[in-house]
Amino acid sequence: MINEKSIRIHALVHAILHFLEANRGRATGVDLVLEKLREMDFSLERIVDASPRDTHHARILADAIDDITAPDLSNIARCLRRARHDLIWREDNGQFYPPDADLGDGYRNCNLHSLLVGPNACGFEMEDFCLGLFMLGPRTLYRDHAHEAPELYLNLSPRSGWRLSSGSWQDYKAGSMIWNAQGETHATRAYDRPFLSVFVWLENIDSLCRIVPFPDWAEIEAGLCRNEL
Repeated sequence: MINEKSIRIHALVHAILHFLEANRGRATGVDLVLEKLREMDFSLERIVDASPRDTHHARILADAIDDITAPDLSNIARCLRRARHDLIWREDNGQFYPPDADLGDGYRNCNLHSLLVGPNACGFEMEDFCLGLFMLGPRTLYRDHAHEAPELYLNLSPRSGWRLSSGSWQDYKAGSMIWNAQGETHATRAYDRPFLSVFVWLENIDSLCRIVPFPDWAEIEAGLCRNEL
């Protein structure tokens, strides 16, 4: 059913699609995502009518949205502010990992995602593909991990730290894009402000993620808590 909620979610999805199209060829993986998206129907009539779900991390989420200030992300920011209360916000409580996965308390305590496209999405229902929003709370390490789903991140926050392929940590700015090929190890850290991004999984979305142990987790988490990084 087409209603104001559906119109706002439709606008948000298309703001993200327009950004990706405008940045075709800019980062590894963007063209692969666009090729996959080209096969899908994102017309307003295809929007699902799902009931919104809020989160107890609402204040942190609002801060993360307020931090989207880069000019080239203004359309996404505007559409997200309008649609924020129309979305279904969920926490990852370990359901994407084996039961004994060592995710760390920081990640468990504050993470969020909302599927705009994918199974049980609040926008468009798709199989074996998902596009959505992902948030980490301030001073949080998302520990090194890998998965069979090839993944693209579009960073919305002004600053986030990434360790790719078990290399050195590097900070990325708003509007940057991160491509994680199938099975490639990666980690993310949020500093004194929350981290918010768009993420895409191209396929194999039902396969479990695996934690890749790294010896500096305790040191990084302590530094984040002391606001020293």
